[in-house]
This record gives sequence, structure tokens and C-alpha cells, in this order.
Amino acid sequence: MKPLLLLLALTASIEARKFFDDDPLVAEPKSKSIDKAASRKLSDYYDTFSHLLATPGDLKALPAQGVNTLGEPMEGAWWVRRHYYERMSIGDLQRGPSRGLPPSKNGPWTVIGAKNEGITPGFVILDANKRRYFVKFDPLSNPEMATGADQISLKLFHALGYHVPDNYLASFTADMLVLGQDVEIADKVGKKRKMTSRDVSEILLKVPKSKDGRYRATASLAIPGKGIGPYRYFGQRTDDPNDIVPHEHRRDLRGLHVFCAWTAHDDSRSINTYDTLTEEGGAKFVKHYLLDLGSTLGSASSKANSPRSGGEYLFGWKLALKNLVTLGLDVPDWARAKYSTLPAVGLFEGDRFDPASWVPEYPNPAFSNRLPDDDFWAAKQVMAFTDEEIRAIVATAEYSDPKVSEFLAGAMAKRRDKIGKTYFAKVLPLDNFAVRGGALVFDDLGARHKMGPEGGYRVKWHRFDNETERTEPVNASGFTPPAVEGYWMGEISHPQRAKQTIRVYGRGARIAGVERTW
Repeated sequence: MKPLLLLLALTASIEARKFFDDDPLVAEPKSKSIDKAASRKLSDYYDTFSHLLATPGDLKALPAQGVNTLGEPMEGAWWVRRHYYERMSIGDLQRGPSRGLPPSKNGPWTVIGAKNEGITPGFVILDANKRRYFVKFDPLSNPEMATGADQISLKLFHALGYHVPDNYLASFTADMLVLGQDVEIADKVGKKRKMTSRDVSEILLKVPKSKDGRYRATASLAIPGKGIGPYRYFGQRTDDPNDIVPHEHRRDLRGLHVFCAWTAHDDSRSINTYDTLTEEGGAKFVKHYLLDLGSTLGSASSKANSPRSGGEYLFGWKLALKNLVTLGLDVPDWARAKYSTLPAVGLFEGDRFDPASWVPEYPNPAFSNRLPDDDFWAAKQVMAFTDEEIRAIVATAEYSDPKVSEFLAGAMAKRRDKIGKTYFAKVLPLDNFAVRGGALVFDDLGARHKMGPEGGYRVKWHRFDNETERTEPVNASGFTPPAVEGYWMGEISHPQRAKQTIRVYGRGARIAGVERTW
């Protein structure tokens, strides 16, 4: 055979293999270092209406991409393995992403920027150590609501594996603020002018103040790297050679729907994401963050959220037609929910919550492309949080009224359980396959959480050809993988769920891959 034909034949043979010796990969392949990435801005109005009127992206029910052969996202620029995969201690859960760098109290905070208009007023400050923070407040109507929600959701999303900023609860008095030189502020029409001490005072008049004259705020430490704007939930960054998977088909973005439903993060839009050109280990790459988690747990940052939050999109053609035909008299289920009267809670509850029908403010392409295995991937992580762990995370919000912590922890536990019951029913809830003592073992999450069939699982064994992907039935005893040359495949089923199966592939005692059907 000629050398070129031989090379092509060998290449085709390699590409035809289903599994490679290093499968399953835990981390993404080493990123290609990039020197430049364009900084881009996104119009909030354009982004919202482009999704409401015609959802962009590739809306197809394709298997999730950006995953390893076990169906797990790989650690890297988007996501890392945390609480479900390696149990975090209560202390670690409460610390979250904190690097132990709250604003210093050893000197004044110099105001170098501010926002007096818009949804939430706030400052940009430099502390005594010259570290930059973005300072945001609660609304006058709901003290502790947005700042508390931010602390809780920040730690939850961190434990769920996402990159989030380093935010702190801060308490300060007005005399700690010093206006920097030549600081500008925009007026109501967007025209910039020099900021004055009166502007500082006017901003503080719009936010709650305690009886002892202190202000409570979220102080967000500036994210390392060069900010290059938000990412979108569809398509790819054309200036990032590592961004090879369309965002609407990423499992870590599809499964984000479940996490957003759990925390009532209906403001999960592109405008609340952030990309940075980051340098780690001598290489530069684009790292992706979730931002502005103060609009969760019933908070809309500037006020309590709307009762329709999570129940309906801001606008939809079908909804508009339905309201027209019924004259608005058909009361939706979300309108029957009952809420706490505690101002720090906002509109958040667990009794009427339905994870399957929950929606964000506008159709999200990644959320719309979800498949049952995407939902299961997320649900198993939600179910990993115990009542004790939820209470510990809620405690970091430092609510002045214990009733707020009690209510939120209880509502989150109810929502967690509904997520498990909903999505454990759609696939066989088995995970963490391994071969130990010569037998195939796994975690039966359905039995553990009493949300699925207990026991009664069966397995059929096959020899698996890694090059042709052909299978051949073989006899084997119980859950003991057959002693075959090369790869084996075990197809697990349960008599109560005829259409749901799990195919587990292995070689000797090494698990190579997992596939689910429904």
C-alpha cells in the first residue's frame, strides 16, 4: 500500500474508535493560548427582544456536547467538579468562592465610579489595599433581600461547579467613603458630568440604613483578567479557538436550567454573564462566569420579584393568544402560589413550584434544548445538598430575622425534592459506576433519596467491538462483567421502566463510558 493510502487508512481506523485509552477525560484538553479576544457589549433590550420574538440558536434535540464518555462536562473554562463529585465540608460550602479578601476596614474606601440611575444604585470603590470592588445594595422596600440572595446563590452555584465572582457582605458607615478625583457620573439621559459629594449622599438615600447608621451591601471583588463582555447561550465566540461547542448544546449550560429553577434565577440572561481573558499556567484563555445573583430567591434586585416570575416568559405568542381568547380569566397555576410576608424573602416559595414548567424571563436556547439526561445530570447535583448543608449556606446571608433563614431553607429543600422526583423519573437514576471486587457497582440515587425503583435492576452482557461498535451477547453471572478480550458492555434495565436503559462500557475493571436511553 502506498504511504499516503496507508496513512489515510490508519487515520480512519483511529477515528472509528469509540473509546480511547485515556477515556474518560476529567478535564478539557489543554487550551490553546490566545493573545487577544475582542471586548464586546450586548444591548439588554436587543438581547431580550431577539429571544422573545424569535429564539436564536440551533434548536435541535441533539445529544449534549462538550462531555466525556461518561456524559460528564469536563473541567475547564466553563465548569469544574465540586460538591457532588468530591463532598465539600460545611466550612467549604460556606466559604464558597471566597479568597478571604473582603474590603479592608483599615482605611477609607475611595469612590472611583458610581451609578445613580437604573435598576440598582451602587459604587465602584478602591479599598485601603487598592483592590477594586463593585458595591451594590438592597432596595429600600426589602432590606437584606438582594444582598442575602446573592450570598446564598453565589455559594450554591460555586458548589455546583460554575465560575462566580468573589463577593462579600459588607457593612460600613457613610464617613468611610471618600470621593476620588475627577470621577464622572451619568445623569438621567446618559450625559456624563463630574461627580460630587452630594451624588454620594443621594445614592445612600436610596438604600436601607440600619438604626446605628450602617449600610449593608454586596462588595464584589473585581474578577481577575481582562473583561471582554458577556457570553451568549447560543453559538460560539469566533475569536476563541477553544470555544468549539455551540453553547446551546453544552451540558453545563443546558443543565443550568435546573439550577436556575431551584434558585428562581429567572434573570439568567446573557447580560448576567461575563467572559475574561485569563492567564493561568502561562497560557491565556477565555474563562466564563455567572454574574449578578442578587436576582434570585424571590428578589428582582430593586424590588421583590413578580408573581409570574418563573411561571411565564415576559412575552409569548401562545400566551398572548390564550389571554385574548379567555379574556385573561384562565388563572394560571403560578398565580395561586402563596408567599411569605417577610420583606427579606421577596416572592419565593416551594409548594407550587414545578421544575419542569419553570421558565426564565425569555426563551434560552440552551435551556430549550434540554434532554432527560441533561436534567438528570443537574438534578443529581441538587439532590446532593442535605438539609443541614442548605441551612448552613443560608446562614451566610446573615439575616437579622431568624424566620427568614428558616423559611428560605425550608422552601429550598422543598424545591430540591421536587427537582429530584421530577427528573429521576425520566431516566434510570443510577450513577458513579465502577468495578470493585470483580462486580459492577453503582450508586442507586433513586433508592437513596426514595425517588425511584428500589432494587430489581437487571443487566444483559455483551462483548463490544471498539472499532465497529458491534455487540455480541455473552453469558455472565449477575453483575459480574464478562472476562472478554477488549471491551464489554452491560445494558441495565428495570421492569418498571421498560424504555429506560443504561449502557455501561468497560475494559477489564476500568469503566470507559455510560449512555442513557429513555
